[in-house]
This record gives sequence, structure tokens and C-alpha cells, in this order.
Amino acid sequence: MIWLTWRQHRRQALFTLVTLGVLALIVVPTGLAMHAKYDSSGLAACQAALGKAPMITQTEAVSNCASLAHQFEQQFGNLVYVAILFVILPVLVGVFFGAPLVSREVEQGTHRLVWTQGVSRAHWALVKFGLVGAITAVLAVGYALGVSWWFGPLVSTTSRLGYFAFDVQGVVPVVYTLFALALGVFAGTYWPKVLPAMGIALVGYAVVRVAVELFARPRYLPAQSYTYAPDSKLTPNPAAGDWVMDQGIRNAAGEMVLPNAQVGPCGPAGCGDTGAGPGAYNWVEYQPGARFWTFQGIETGLFAVLTAALVFFAIRRVRTLA
Repeated sequence: MIWLTWRQHRRQALFTLVTLGVLALIVVPTGLAMHAKYDSSGLAACQAALGKAPMITQTEAVSNCASLAHQFEQQFGNLVYVAILFVILPVLVGVFFGAPLVSREVEQGTHRLVWTQGVSRAHWALVKFGLVGAITAVLAVGYALGVSWWFGPLVSTTSRLGYFAFDVQGVVPVVYTLFALALGVFAGTYWPKVLPAMGIALVGYAVVRVAVELFARPRYLPAQSYTYAPDSKLTPNPAAGDWVMDQGIRNAAGEMVLPNAQVGPCGPAGCGDTGAGPGAYNWVEYQPGARFWTFQGIETGLFAVLTAALVFFAIRRVRTLA
């Protein structure tokens, strides 16, 4: 049974390896260039010196570090578009690997031949799902490690918790991929035709990922906030890696008067008229960058549960297929 499953899906596995090899031709040279520039420019050293506190005293070193970060982003910022490709890779696994896994067998009627050869449906499903899932997991781990290394210097200038950055780093790319595969398999058991199953896998994955990204992840833990006066010597730490969720200028009564704006630090002549009246201050709501691995763990657990549920219902459905 294992050998039969491998023969059925070896072309897909080899195609995936070739695709990852092509991506490596992009990731390795650009990653080496980014890491080299990150170290040689002094950006790595200055960010390490600033630490991870959300607010620090405005100094020349802070300004120099912000300038180096800006130059680095100017040179390599376009690679964010490559990261978008890595974000959509998991769903392709679900569409082209998961969805046809059962639906093609049922659509062509070949599943009946297997089930009349002394192989139970549960055994068939467990071997088929298990082998393809194991191969997918191994490839996903390699992909996640490579992309995390590649994208590391670029996200150090922003936040690892931000959109795209969080999705292609750490362990979540692995569980996204397994979830996409399980969703495709599930779709193929309930809609046993290849094209509808592929469409459902694509739409379902997009809906779940967007819902988690926009509504669940920002609320995994309560957000924190800080305030500072426009003429304060304190400034947000550009090396903290905090995920800024909301910010603005509030008046002395605490009312938001200028959303998505910040004033200061001011020069010797002061800030002038901010339009918010006396006593106005900057307000920032954020998720600390130090929560990156905590959020990774929470989201990994969430998608692991969804994946297990999809596999359970897919196997249950296989037992009732005609």
C-alpha cells in the first residue's frame, strides 16, 4: 500500500522538489546579499545596541540606526513581493495535492478496485493521508527554515509580528501547509470531483487565513499601549520590533483628535501648534515584539486542531463513500 501510494504521487513530490530548488536560486543569493549588507552596514550592531525597550531616549545613535534601516529597506524592500509568493505556497499544496488525493480516485472509480483487494477503507485512508502528509511536512520544514533565514534581516527593520513577516517565519508555515493539505483532502471527500474540490480548498483556505489574520491574531493577548509628550526626549524604539496596531494624537481629555499621526520629538523651538491644543500627547497601541514566539505557538496550536479535525472528518467520510 505504501509503495502504491508513492508511485501514485511521486511525480507531484518531484515537481515540488524542483519548485523548491528554483525558489532556492532566488532565496540563497538574495539572502546572502541581505545578511552581508545587514552586518557590514552596521545595522545589526546598532539595533543590538538599542535593545528591545518600546521607548528609548532620542539620541544621535537612534537617528543613525533609523537612517541605516531606511537605507536597507530602500535597497531590499522590493523583496517583500517575493515574500507574498511564499505566503501563497501552502494553499497550492492543498489545491494540487490535497484536493485530488481522494476526489480523483472517486471520480475515476479506481477507489473501488483498491477496496476490493483486501485493503480496508480506513487502512487505505490512513496510509494515503499519512504518507502524503509526512512528505509534505518534511518539505514544509525545509521551506520554513529557508524562508525564515532569508527574510530575517528585512523584518528586523519592522516587526516580525506584522503581516507577511509573521506568516513566512517560525513554525507557522509548516502548520499552514498541513492545514491546506487536510482542507484539500476534506474537500475531495465531500465533493468527489477534482475541480470543485480544488475550488473549495482554495476559497476555504483563503477565508480561514484572512479571518485568523485580521480578527484572531491581534487578540491572542491584550494589546499594550504607551504615551509620550511631543516635546519629550523619549521616542519609540525603532529596533523593538513591536507591532503597532493603532496610534494617534489625543488631547488633554484623552480624546483622539489626530488618528494615525505622531508629533515629535521637537527641536529647541518646540513643536508649534499641533492642532490638538495644550496638553496633547502621542498614544500608541501595540503588541510587543517579544511575543513573537508566543503568538507562533498559539497560531500553530489553532491550525493543528483544525488540521486534525479535517483529517478525522475526511477519514469518516471515506468510510461512507459509494
